[in-house]
Amino acid sequence: MNVTFSPEDLAPVVRAVVQEVLVAKEADDAKHGLRLGYSEVEAAELIGVERHVLRDCRLRGEVAAKLVGKKYIYARAEIERFLKAPK
Repeated sequence: MNVTFSPEDLAPVVRAVVQEVLVAKEADDAKHGLRLGYSEVEAAELIGVERHVLRDCRLRGEVAAKLVGKKYIYARAEIERFLKAPK
């Protein structure tokens, strides 16, 4: 079975998906704000991984965090750098 779509058929779908992503991003920004740093739990939630996954990345040196008291704090800029870095 071969299904084909014209660009005109897909345009409304693409617009709807982009709108949904933008709304989700705005909601995420409202939830987390534009803070400078995040706890390990918050940073993991922000990028959509489990806490242990982010911890393992930190231990391998893939992402930097600062130990403040007894908690690791991840700078927003470091989280963005980590996400943009090639694998």
